[in-house]
Amino acid sequence: MIKRLMHTHEWIRAICSILIILCISQGAFAAPVLKRFIQTVPPAELVAGADSFGAIRSDYPIAPILKNSKRIGWAYVTSDFVGTTGYSGKPIHTMVAIDDNAVILGADLIEHSEPIVLVGIPNEKIKALTRSYVGVNLVKEAETGGESHDVDIISGATVTIIVIDDSIIRSGLKVARALGLGGLHQEHKEKRFEVDENATAFTSWGELTGDGTVRRLALDVSQVNQAFAESGDKRAIKRPEKGPKSDSFIDMAVAPVSIPAIGKALLDPNEYEAMQQWLKPGEHAFLVVGRGRYSFKGSGYVRGGIFDRIQLVQGDDSYRFRDKVHRRVGSIGASGAPSFKEMDLFKIKAGSNFDPTKPWRLQLLVQRRVGAIDKAFVSFDLGYQLPKKYTRPVNQPQATQATNQANNVALEDERAAKQALWKRIWWQKRFEIAGLVTMLAVLTTAFFFQGYLAKSARVTFWFRISYLTVTLFFLGWYANAQLSVVNLMALAGTLTSGFSWDAFLMEPLTFILWFSVAAAIIFWGRGAYCGWLCPFGALQELLNRLAKLCKLPQWTLPFGLNERLWALKYVIFLVLFGISLASMPWAERFAEVEPFKTAIILKFDRSWPFVLFALAVLAPGLFIERFYCRYLCPLGGALAIPARMRMFDWLKRYPECGRPCQTCGNECPVQAIHPTGEINPNECVNCLHCQVLYNCETKCPVVIRKMKRRTHLAASTSKPSVHISTAPSKS
Repeated sequence: MIKRLMHTHEWIRAICSILIILCISQGAFAAPVLKRFIQTVPPAELVAGADSFGAIRSDYPIAPILKNSKRIGWAYVTSDFVGTTGYSGKPIHTMVAIDDNAVILGADLIEHSEPIVLVGIPNEKIKALTRSYVGVNLVKEAETGGESHDVDIISGATVTIIVIDDSIIRSGLKVARALGLGGLHQEHKEKRFEVDENATAFTSWGELTGDGTVRRLALDVSQVNQAFAESGDKRAIKRPEKGPKSDSFIDMAVAPVSIPAIGKALLDPNEYEAMQQWLKPGEHAFLVVGRGRYSFKGSGYVRGGIFDRIQLVQGDDSYRFRDKVHRRVGSIGASGAPSFKEMDLFKIKAGSNFDPTKPWRLQLLVQRRVGAIDKAFVSFDLGYQLPKKYTRPVNQPQATQATNQANNVALEDERAAKQALWKRIWWQKRFEIAGLVTMLAVLTTAFFFQGYLAKSARVTFWFRISYLTVTLFFLGWYANAQLSVVNLMALAGTLTSGFSWDAFLMEPLTFILWFSVAAAIIFWGRGAYCGWLCPFGALQELLNRLAKLCKLPQWTLPFGLNERLWALKYVIFLVLFGISLASMPWAERFAEVEPFKTAIILKFDRSWPFVLFALAVLAPGLFIERFYCRYLCPLGGALAIPARMRMFDWLKRYPECGRPCQTCGNECPVQAIHPTGEINPNECVNCLHCQVLYNCETKCPVVIRKMKRRTHLAASTSKPSVHISTAPSKS
């Protein structure tokens, strides 16, 4: 019977593999364009009072939006201009309208495929947030690098909201520049100048500042007080900077010293050599010096690692500096340089889209305390344009080559924007990432040294309970890092429409978890995730522990019925995968057979049918440990298929296991041990209970027999020996 069932499981896994291959071989779905949506979206829904759309332009996918036959703005879809791939791996389509002043008139979320994060969150809530972009001034966004507006993050939809925000702002800037709205102009993507490596620079400070190699910003007390007065903040006006008006507030200077001629002129040879070793290819370094009563560095970087008083801005991009891209300078090499209190180098890493030949500015933020914890701010700009003597024209290619170059630059810009977006998300979740990495390190150590851990039943028990508690509360309810079979279907979808890492890097915890699952499958099978890192699995097991404390009866199914029920999760997975081949949205709806989103991501804060279903799934687990994991979980079935690649067998067994000893089989919490003694790796959750029994001196017959033998041997060797003499006695 067991062999027949295992043969059936092999057939199921083979069918799954065939379906995966078929799914990958399907053709890609055509990307939607403005023409598709302009027929379905009512103009008044996008902009209040609008009554129609005009014809789509021939040069750009942009259409005029009309009111009483008069154009009031321009409408477009974000996905026609920038990448809008969301958590699901599919584009998030938002229609936006802007006026001639580059101010957003309307924004409407018109189509998305974000079931993982948006199921349970009313779609109207996301649409309302999208509409809140009305009034955003894209000219200000261009000046501040896209940071002049606030983003309201909705819990459970962080990635989706960040993608929507990024796509609205970046696409809006592209449209505004293409049409010349608000005074913005189309930038030429082809690079017309490059740094001349053979240029030379003056060697004195006076000449370097005179020809623009070094740019300075000098502010006195009166200028700073005047700036706060013009800001209109009454609290700041009441607390002016004290001292004579002509006193120096700050005198600072900046220069790009990664340009060889400038670096050699401003830094002494040792400092320049050290900087060259510090910089990696493609990185840019800037010397910033200052003196006066105000520090451009401040002290915030000591606590948080970020220099919050300065930032470098070029075009739509802004660069903030952290302690990792900063180093101090001991002295200025240029002759006649004044004495500065602060002398520092800051660098911009490679791939940041910074062009030293184009204008940029260093923005200084001046703070003024206006309360116990409140501060007021004004900013001053120190503009910089690299003098022409340090540049040379780039050879102009032929027309076709120029077109290809422009297209390549556009692709590089889009790739850089996507990379910057997922890096931003990873930085925002750095603490959660650190927690997950720590959890993985602890679990990996426990698995590698499980022989030592399992020697103590008490230590193993409390280690497991503690770990599952952290998994549920931190990984699940706090970080929302719950894997789903929908992730696998999304992966298959991206393989059919062009694979890209960007879609998966949008959710760092999920990405790290899937990477760890892939590695763990090779070493330990699916049990490493299902038994330790699945928040819903942790919830089931912890509830079952509470049920046992409350003396609820525990049921053990006959092994024949148990092994037949194993097949259910494979069938559910096959059905879901088959539906996904026909319709991904329908497959995502049917994937609600997983109660993960209700119980973990949304913490049961959902409409009653979903909550009732989740409770109904959890209820049997009070009497049958991990009921859902064992019989119904499609994700568990999906992970069991590649788990056949497991290269190591870490769980120790005795020859007597199952023949005749049934102790481990009877006590296995998930009944993953066959009556013949074999552990089924497809069903094992690596709870280590069998390893505890392997070392148990009170339950394992093999260990008990060994202990008796040792006791008997010790007793026999400890008896005193009696010497009998055979020599004749003398009377």
